[in-house]
Amino acid sequence: MMQNVHLAPETDEDDLYSGYNDYNPTYDTEELENDTAFQQAVRTSHGRRPPITAKIPSTAVTRPVATGYGSKTSLASSMGRPMTGSIQDGVTRPMTAVRAAGFTKAAFRGSAFDPLGQSRGPAPPLETKNEDSPEEKIRQLEKKVNELVEESCIANSCGDLKLALEKAKDAGRKERVLVRQREQVTTPENINLDLTYSVLFNLASQYSANDMYAEALNTYQVIVKNKIFSNAGRLKVNMGNIYLKQRNYSKAIKFYRMALDQIPSVHKEMRIKIMQNIGVAFIKTGQYSDAINSFEHIMNMAPNLKAGFNLILSYFAIGDREKMKKAFQKLIAVSLEIDDDDKYISPSDDTHTNLVIEAIKNDHLRQMEHERKAMAEKYIMTAAKLIAPVIESSFAVGYDWCVEVVKASQYVELANDLEINKAITYLRQKEFNQAVETLKMFEKKDSRVKSAAATNLSFLYYLENEFAQASSYADLAVNSDRYNPSALTNKGNTVFANGDYEKAAEFYKEALRNDSSCTEALYNIGLTYKKLNRLDEALDCFLKLHAILRNSAQVLYQIANVYELMEDPNQAIEWLMQLISVVPADSRALSKLGELYDSEGDKSQAFQYYYESYRYFPSNIDVIEWLGAYYIDTQFCEKAIQYFERASLIQPTQVKWQLMVASCFRRSGNYQKALDTYKDIHRKFPENVECLRFLVRLCTDIGLKEVQEYATKLKRLEKMKEIREQNQPSGVARSDPAFRKVGTRIKPGRDGSGGSRSKREGSADHGPEEMCRVRPPCWSNPQPVTYVLAPSLAGYRHLFPCRPRQWTV
Repeated sequence: MMQNVHLAPETDEDDLYSGYNDYNPTYDTEELENDTAFQQAVRTSHGRRPPITAKIPSTAVTRPVATGYGSKTSLASSMGRPMTGSIQDGVTRPMTAVRAAGFTKAAFRGSAFDPLGQSRGPAPPLETKNEDSPEEKIRQLEKKVNELVEESCIANSCGDLKLALEKAKDAGRKERVLVRQREQVTTPENINLDLTYSVLFNLASQYSANDMYAEALNTYQVIVKNKIFSNAGRLKVNMGNIYLKQRNYSKAIKFYRMALDQIPSVHKEMRIKIMQNIGVAFIKTGQYSDAINSFEHIMNMAPNLKAGFNLILSYFAIGDREKMKKAFQKLIAVSLEIDDDDKYISPSDDTHTNLVIEAIKNDHLRQMEHERKAMAEKYIMTAAKLIAPVIESSFAVGYDWCVEVVKASQYVELANDLEINKAITYLRQKEFNQAVETLKMFEKKDSRVKSAAATNLSFLYYLENEFAQASSYADLAVNSDRYNPSALTNKGNTVFANGDYEKAAEFYKEALRNDSSCTEALYNIGLTYKKLNRLDEALDCFLKLHAILRNSAQVLYQIANVYELMEDPNQAIEWLMQLISVVPADSRALSKLGELYDSEGDKSQAFQYYYESYRYFPSNIDVIEWLGAYYIDTQFCEKAIQYFERASLIQPTQVKWQLMVASCFRRSGNYQKALDTYKDIHRKFPENVECLRFLVRLCTDIGLKEVQEYATKLKRLEKMKEIREQNQPSGVARSDPAFRKVGTRIKPGRDGSGGSRSKREGSADHGPEEMCRVRPPCWSNPQPVTYVLAPSLAGYRHLFPCRPRQWTV
């Protein structure tokens, strides 16, 4: 270090300008090209460091410098560490601190400055997978199996059960191939058991959904018997369900119990459901005591509506009155776990609160609460109607007990509906006065119940043809609840009965505005338009109704009848064909089809439908008359005899049928039988002129002695007839049935039918009047009954109570 220090000679005198000519070898640049240490430093990263500033004084002092004499020393940092790029023991310390910034020694060999490495071009492509490798094939196959299982489940949820089963089978086949490939490549422990389980379980479910129960049971057995599947024993519940569908109740109970043994007690809800299935299976087998034990256990552990209702059914089956009462009280006490309606009423004028309440007022949770409450009311009402007639000495006392129990529960509003059911029971027992008294008790109740009771009372008085009372109670029902479509429909019915069809149509329209699904009002307004001869509007109403009630025989007939009135027999025939596909044994529909084909001139088709009508109802005089006339017209008089004989049995006081029998014998050449028949007719109807004329003709042709006797009687009767005609007023119509001459030859569609064809044509408008029977009175609660004009096919004078679909036990 000291060799670079130059001391001033002591002998020198103080000179103001001394030192200016001294030479510092650090700044000597002429010999740098020959300085090995400097060149070595330049070739490393050391030479590219930033210039030394005054902030680091030690670098200027410790840098290895080369003098003009070629001497060099090693540089060191202030901590004694060799500097980057310095040579120590023949090894140069690398320059790494600035390598990330792109400074390399290659820059001094002509390379461009590229700190981001853009000159190297794009990155090399990723290494492609080898799809031919066994592992990749297994992976792809496993993915395909999962996709097939998902597609099978989606198809099942969409209702395409056949496609779901095909996908499940395909997944099963591919899964077996996957297992074999895994066994060849890896050890058996690496097989995906979860995938195997899901494939088999889905396949069994799809078999069951397609009613292939044997295949489903076999698949479930494969899962259950395989010990490597954990918790597979729970699938015995599914097997029990299949046996229950097959009505193999003993095996169903066995598998339910096996599943119950394998489910731990912590899964309380699952165990309750299985026990409920066991109870239902016991009911199916008639083992009510065992069923009672199951349902009693459920009601003690976790009471629910279904178990409570089934418990009542079981006690009802064994006839235990007291237990029925207790079970009904338990059913009433079941908690629904739903919020009160007050929650959905805004307590203040807060806008935010009102928006929240409006949003949740009809959301999915609220709808679920409504469904649960409706189900509870249905169970309670059905149970009350079931046990009320048997728990006490009379059904009235039983209903009163049920009403008191309901009033003390959370279902107070059902008490009024039970009272209405009590009135309905009186009606079924034909105790009309008691029913009316029970319904009149509701006149002072709240408007909803009053409207329902008044609706029923209006119906009762209408059936008794007391239209004034019916109209009065219909008005009361409408005033109590103006938006009740049933009340408006009944009011329209009373107006319809009085002949005011325009006003009746207004009431039906108002009922439809309040409830567009009121099919009764829509049907009645169609009948009203028919009465008003507004056939296009009537047809439109019935076609709309047909879109709602696809298989209603009444609606189908009305459409056909409107087309007939519009003189479109082809459309009428088409709709009647649809009608007999719904009610193939309806004789009136068949006879109507025969009449339409007869009017079109197709006698063979007409005969076919008339004959089918006769088979189902052999007492229809019009059908019998047509068939007899058809055989006479086709010269098969022998076959016509049986029809006229049946007609004479149905109407023994009508002489024309017996005359037709005798005429058929005469036409077929059996004169002796014809003569005997005419004699028998003469004994029963001695004043029948037509019979005496044929007797005289036959006796003359055969040459019998009785001809004179019959001729004398005939002259006497004709003389008496002339006297009566002379005494008859001149204004009397000659077409009166008393003067109508019974012909001896019946030809359908001709004027010479002797009155028979004219009678048939005269009854054509009334032919189908009894096709649809009037339904007996029946109501459903809590909703009031809708009583509408019955689809009587001729007079439209009857009413029938049309009710919503009700749940049955």
